[in-house]
This record gives sequence, C-alpha cells and structure tokens, in this order.
Amino acid sequence: MVAVAPLASAQAAVTVLGWPGGPEETALRAVAEIYNSQEGLADDDRVEVLFFARDGFWDKLQADLAAGTQAFDLNLIATYSIGRYAPFMEPVALSDEAESVYGESVLSTMQFEGQQYGVPTDLSLHFMYYREDLIDALLGDADAAQTYGDISEEYLGQRLEPKAPDEWTWDDYAATALYFTQAVNPDSPTRYGTVLQMQNLLFNMMVWQSTARSYGGNWMDDEGNVTVDSEAYRRGLELYKMLYDAGATPADSTSYEFPEANAAFVSGQVATMLQWNGAAGELTNPETAPAVADTVAIVAPPAGDEGRATHIHGLGLGLNQNAPNKDGALAFLQYLSTEEAALAYAANSGAPALTPEVVAAIADERPDLVQLGEFASQYGYVMNGATGANALSVYELQAQHFTGYWTGQETLDEALAAVASGMESLLTE
Repeated sequence: MVAVAPLASAQAAVTVLGWPGGPEETALRAVAEIYNSQEGLADDDRVEVLFFARDGFWDKLQADLAAGTQAFDLNLIATYSIGRYAPFMEPVALSDEAESVYGESVLSTMQFEGQQYGVPTDLSLHFMYYREDLIDALLGDADAAQTYGDISEEYLGQRLEPKAPDEWTWDDYAATALYFTQAVNPDSPTRYGTVLQMQNLLFNMMVWQSTARSYGGNWMDDEGNVTVDSEAYRRGLELYKMLYDAGATPADSTSYEFPEANAAFVSGQVATMLQWNGAAGELTNPETAPAVADTVAIVAPPAGDEGRATHIHGLGLGLNQNAPNKDGALAFLQYLSTEEAALAYAANSGAPALTPEVVAAIADERPDLVQLGEFASQYGYVMNGATGANALSVYELQAQHFTGYWTGQETLDEALAAVASGMESLLTE
C-alpha cells in the first residue's frame, strides 16, 4: 500500500519516493517545501514526496522498478543496493557545486561502475565512543599504567602504555578494553571494556570490517579476485574473538546489534564502543543516557597498518529510468546537490556528510556533522564490489560464518574458506 503525502495543493509533476519515518523524512519534506517555494517555479516542476512502509521497502522498490513503474520520478537508493537497482535507473549529472559540497569519497557512495546514480542525502559511518572520565583517570595514574602494561603484555604479546583515544591503534583499543574489564582487571571501574555487535546480522559486518580494512583488507583486488582470505581479515576477526573470549564484551554480545549495544553502553558499565554515528544523539543526551552523557567523547575508529578506516554508506535519491518527468526530476536533483539545499537538509535533522568548508556554516547547531564530514572525507571507504547487485548477500554470508567463528562453531580457516568460496559465486554472477 502506498502512502502519499502531498506538500502542496497543486498537482505535483515530480514525485519523490523517500525513506519513511525518522530524520530522513523530516529533512526531505523540509527541502521539498523550500524548493517548491521558489518564485516562478512552474507547476510542472513542483515536488511531491511519497513513502512506502519500511517493512519490505527494498523488495517492493525493486519489484516496482523492474515492472517499469511511473509512480515516482526519483527514488531512494543506498550504497549497498545501487547495483540491484541500477538496471532500472539512469546515471545523473549533479550540480557544479556537488564535489565542493560533499567531497569525492561521499559522492562515491552513490556511484556504480564509474557512474553517478544519485545525490548522497544521508551518510552512515562509525564513531569510536569512549568514557572521557575513565580514560583521563587512566592517563594520569602511574600505577594504572603499570597494570595496563602487564595486561597488554599478557594478552597482546607486547607491553603498551595508555594513549589518548585519538592516537589509538587497534592494539591500543584492545588493551584499553581489557584494562577496563573486571574479568581481566578486578579493579576496573566498569564491568566491560567494550561492547561488540556480534549477532549474525549483515549490518554488524559493516561495523566490524573497518578492522580488516585498516590492515589493508578488501573484498576484491583490481582484477576482481576475491581477497578476504588474507592476513588483514584474520587479524580483524581474531581481535573480536580475543576480546569476546576474555570477557571484555558481555557474554550475550552474540545477540547484539545497534539497540542492545547502546543499552549496554548507557548503563555506565562499558568504557568504549565502536558504533554508528546515528547513536551520537542518544549517547550524549542526558535524558536518554543519564549515567554517561556528560562523559562521552568521540574520535574516529582506531588505526591499523594502513591507517584509520571507517565503512561509509549513504542514502540518496536517484532517477527512475521510466520517470514520467525526467526534466523536472533532474532539476530537483541538481538543486539537492547545491550547498543551499545541503545546509537546509542538515538544518532539518538530516545527516549529510559535508566538506569542512560547508559544514562550518552549521557547526554550532550540528557539531556531530563536523565529525561526520571529517571522518568520511579522511577515512571513509566502500569495499570493492560493495555496491554490486549481490552486496547485501555478501554481508549476510560473512555474518553467517564470521559469527560462527566468534562463537566457536567454525575454525577461522573454515570461516574464511566458506566466505571466499561464496563470494566467488556472488560477485561473478
């Protein structure tokens, strides 16, 4: 059942299918209102927004596009599903401002096979959240540093010293997580040093895989060969396994995703957490996180041998191949990719990743967007092949076997071999 939400009394000629509910809908409505208020805008070019229910959204969208629907001109797309819809859409040209507004890495989240398929309206990536009060106390305590060194030597085979989170490698993160775990350090002020999202769920793979990427890992090389059975993937997988086995994350983390991880962190019994940027509002709000909100700080994910890395994916809007009003739709896409529209979208609860020069205009009202844009431009990546038609299936395959390894159902060799074999099939179809 399609729910239509008109923005103006006049019959709109450009229909936009957006993501229902939440800040994305709020922001799209606001920007469409601004666009429609332009003086001299012809009725033929006015915009109306349209929403499906969330449940089954992507499957319904694919079915409608494949059937040649003309119910909408522009439709929602996501980085991890562009390849699924590209056969039923058309590449687009954005405004001349687009690169200076978003930056190359953010624009790439809406690209498939070298072509631009949409405007990146909302971006998701990962923040390292930590308890600043706990880290500051650790950094200022010589006795604590001695204990920290003993723990890192025992578990990591190297004697490390406490560091500021913005300087962490994955080893530093692991040592810190172990130090703040009572099963490892009975004097820890928190029960757990971190909270890992280890449920057999594709989105949890997106959180975890920045470990492997920062060590140089990728899905495929430039020739299209699957490369997951690598030292980079082994190190990333072993990191989670070690922390889980040591009790640094709750024992039921194998059933955790976004809400469960947040609930553990706001309890006040967790020192660090790698989590989506979308959690920032909840974790830093005294009403939703009274035990920790005043002490939460944010940095980019830790570094591996190849530096820092964060998975990024975007929601955006692209052009239906069978759009009844392509000219009007392209005009709206051009507008959406301007600085004016991006700032309006951000001011109305959206989460666009903007370049430093652009986000400065809204930094006081949306400080989280400053870090979002900075981390996306400096550390953001999209795995080679991760915009293909079977990208979601690849993540599901990885979730099945990597969680199998973490929970002791498969060896590391078995998990990697199964994933590599499955990806060979999925990425060459």
